[in-house]
Amino acid sequence: MTRQEVFYWVKEQYGTDPEYPWKDQNAVLRNKNNNKWYAVILKVSRNKLGLTGESMMDIINVKSDPILIGAFRMQDGFFPAYHMNKDKWISIALDRPELDHEIKNLVDMSYQIVKGKHS
Repeated sequence: MTRQEVFYWVKEQYGTDPEYPWKDQNAVLRNKNNNKWYAVILKVSRNKLGLTGESMMDIINVKSDPILIGAFRMQDGFFPAYHMNKDKWISIALDRPELDHEIKNLVDMSYQIVKGKHS
């Protein structure tokens, strides 16, 4: 999925529009009811994820069940959460069409996780 495909899909699913709190291309997706983040789309250097090269790539960070995170990290295209709590979040490459279905499932899981939480 591209970032634009993610934005279109979350608008259809949850009525969410991306927010740009850092005034750059990095976007936050929030639950409209409680303002909690359920996804963050970031442009990061490949080497920040342990990959070779310094070219930039889009990733999505989603909140996940800590029990599942270890299994996901063993799969190609999944990484320890970039700039988030690595026990509760995971990063996924957005440049791999074979992960599109999994990305949608994990975004939905993340949305459901934050949906019930209130501060």
